[in-house]
Amino acid sequence: MGHERKLKSLFSIVKSTVLLLGLLMMWPGGSVAVEDVPIIDIQAPFLRKIPIAIPAFVRMENDDSLKDVAEKGVLYFSEAVDFSGYFKVQSGHETPGLPVLEGIVTSKIDFSVWKQQGVELLATIGFALDEAGQLEMECRLFDVIQENLITGKRYRGPQGDYRRMLRLFAGEILFQVTGRQGLYESRLAFVSDATGYKEIYTCDYDGTGVRQETRDQSIALSPAWSSDGNWLAYTSYKEGNPDLYIRHLAGGRGTVVSKPGLNVTPAWVPGAFQLAATLSFEGYQNIYMLTGNGKVIKKLTHSWDIDVSPAFSPDGKQMAFVSRRSGSPQIYVKDMDSDQVRRLTFEGNYNTSPAFSPDGMHIAFVGMRRGEGINIYRMDLEGGRVVQLTHNSGDNEDPTWSPDGSLIAFASSREGAFRLYVMTAYGTDQRRLFFMPGTQTTPRWSLKPVQFE
Repeated sequence: MGHERKLKSLFSIVKSTVLLLGLLMMWPGGSVAVEDVPIIDIQAPFLRKIPIAIPAFVRMENDDSLKDVAEKGVLYFSEAVDFSGYFKVQSGHETPGLPVLEGIVTSKIDFSVWKQQGVELLATIGFALDEAGQLEMECRLFDVIQENLITGKRYRGPQGDYRRMLRLFAGEILFQVTGRQGLYESRLAFVSDATGYKEIYTCDYDGTGVRQETRDQSIALSPAWSSDGNWLAYTSYKEGNPDLYIRHLAGGRGTVVSKPGLNVTPAWVPGAFQLAATLSFEGYQNIYMLTGNGKVIKKLTHSWDIDVSPAFSPDGKQMAFVSRRSGSPQIYVKDMDSDQVRRLTFEGNYNTSPAFSPDGMHIAFVGMRRGEGINIYRMDLEGGRVVQLTHNSGDNEDPTWSPDGSLIAFASSREGAFRLYVMTAYGTDQRRLFFMPGTQTTPRWSLKPVQFE
């Protein structure tokens, strides 16, 4: 059997559906009606994890160069699926006695075996090298109960990109059951004093791939992603004054806003090369709109006290912020068209760090209640209902939503020093994101990429 024929036998290739897209090739496999997919409501108060099996990958050839894909791939993929917090994973890497696949297509799967395992979803992945030495990976998600295919994807690229292919398919699985996208290609920015100075760092969605972005040997604070993920704005004291730095991550180019007084708490406008920040060059701390080149466009708030921490709704039509105009830090929201401002929080004397959910329906924020310390809350903007997400676990600060709205990252002192943690949007599955020396604070999740107009 020739090489090409063997590939066809393994993957049951449907020629007419194949599209070559350079690095990665995606194949939209068969699908079932949406109502047949076990959809997760990520806003459900009593979320039930969906049991999913991820057996060992099916390898076409005993090529040593594919050893990492076979052995490390299933562990990497299982951890990626598990990271979402919405699945109970049985992995071929960690579950003794998990059945082994004879093939990845429907005709090769005995669904009764997987029903006995108690799983509702089954992810099958096969891979091989093509004649050009490129890795071809075919991935399928099955509904075990209905015994049918939910979705299938095919990816093609260099062998070293197998993790990216697996992240893409993990994102496809999460999309099938939540209707949300963007988690697995996102990144986080945060502040750490690991070097003895407060510097800005970035990492992948799961805390891996940590990279130091600033080396100011001073104090850097409040990182903020542009919505295309290419720019970071932050405050640095490297020249003595709290100046606002706007920097392109790849080229390093950018500008500095260095007006007298404070230049702090930047927040980018979704889909635009503009950002809001608190400046105090006129005396009081108010929020201003700036171009991405640092030029002041207009004044957004007009307080005689302190207005800080702007945060835009996904459509850019509302801006939440913190103001002390009523005597204590409270969260307000400004309609950007009418300029009307209304107060959102009334309970407690300390409510800060507002963050809009990606669907614009909720705001996560930090609140301090008597006897309960500093915790993270979530407000339903339509009904005003407030849910406390953290309890009895040190101080919890700086909530930030994942771009698909499924997770919230935050900083917590529950283990002593402040570290970064993550939880589902309803507060379940709270766990530390990673460990590194020093403290880590102010996480900011990158947004779903969009094109600037």
